Amino acid sequence: MHNNDLLHTEKILADRKIFFLDLKENARGKVVKITEDVGGNRDTIMVPADILGDFIAALSDIKATADSSE
Repeated sequence: MHNNDLLHTEKILADRKIFFLDLKENARGKVVKITEDVGGNRDTIMVPADILGDFIAALSDIKATADSSE
């Protein structure tokens, strides 16, 4: 993917980590690229945009569990 495929980006700072969430589009469709940067070391996953609802619902369930155990 090229930077001109970038539709939207968000940046989240958490302690010594930086998370980048980039909505991109290519010939196969839209995808969210999630990158974690820790001291220059990067790990990335790609989430197809058509399953974002499921992905967000799963994260919401995980957050609810984490919040209830505090």
